[in-house]
Amino acid sequence: MYPLKFEPILKQTLWGGDKIISFKQLNDTRTEVGESWEISAVEGSESIVAEGPDKGMTLTEVLSKYREELLGEANYARFGVKFPLLVKFIDARQDLSIQVHPSDELAKKRHNSMGKTEMWYVIGADKGAKLRSGFSEQITPKEYKDRVYNNTITEVLQEYDIQPGDVFFLPAGRVHSIGAGAFIAEIQQTSDVTYRIYDFDRKDAKGNARELHTDLAREAINFEVLDDYRTQYDVVENEPIELVACPYFTTSLYDMTEEITCDYSELDSFVIFVCVEGSCTLYDNEKNEVSFKAGETVLMPASIQEVTIVPNGKVKLLETYV
Repeated sequence: MYPLKFEPILKQTLWGGDKIISFKQLNDTRTEVGESWEISAVEGSESIVAEGPDKGMTLTEVLSKYREELLGEANYARFGVKFPLLVKFIDARQDLSIQVHPSDELAKKRHNSMGKTEMWYVIGADKGAKLRSGFSEQITPKEYKDRVYNNTITEVLQEYDIQPGDVFFLPAGRVHSIGAGAFIAEIQQTSDVTYRIYDFDRKDAKGNARELHTDLAREAINFEVLDDYRTQYDVVENEPIELVACPYFTTSLYDMTEEITCDYSELDSFVIFVCVEGSCTLYDNEKNEVSFKAGETVLMPASIQEVTIVPNGKVKLLETYV
């Protein structure tokens, strides 16, 4: 196998902006692009290999062909031919809806799907951009429902002013929303199940209010209140900084000006790199060489044992695996 790049899946949305096309340096005239799905096995939105011998194959077809060689033995035993992670860039020109995602158990029961635990890494933020994550005070399920109906739900959500480099971990059940002006990378379980709680009375292109899932969401919500929902970490150059470690993925930040070699011989998992700033060249132990720049995502198969990252000046990468 070899490092895999995929064609981006661009999603035009009511709230989408103009950052993704330029960030990814795409020759594309589409506007209001809210999301770029970088690696996806979601039915109807499957990633297509962009280059190499497997060009044109879907992610699921590639996984069916290579199995453990791509996923890792333990991961293949756990997930089979369903790739477990979904990676996106999200550009919010307007506030996204207040929403929540179900756990594995609830998603399996209701939708025959994985749950949706996710994380955000802030790439860019316009002046005044905010993210909401978790409750700011304790409320009951009944109060939650009342606040949805009387348009006061945002008053009990924790709101954060954001800047590049901020990180939020969002386990299934945590109420959240992305605010206007936020540009983020999102890493999540492979699931497209979202319960929309509140949408600011927004109308679609035809003048219709979007569907809300108030009751479905109530059963999915974790009403626990935390002191701080933002992930705290120390910025250290030229060594991996672990941002999130959970049962679904582990993600680290590489903020680099010097060459680093990563040893994956004991990992037994694919590794995904997401470039969020600068550019570099990746070399693996199979003598593959990959040019890699901001806005690109690369999937390193589990069969690759070692990756050397050579920055072109300064580069920031997210590294994630299962």
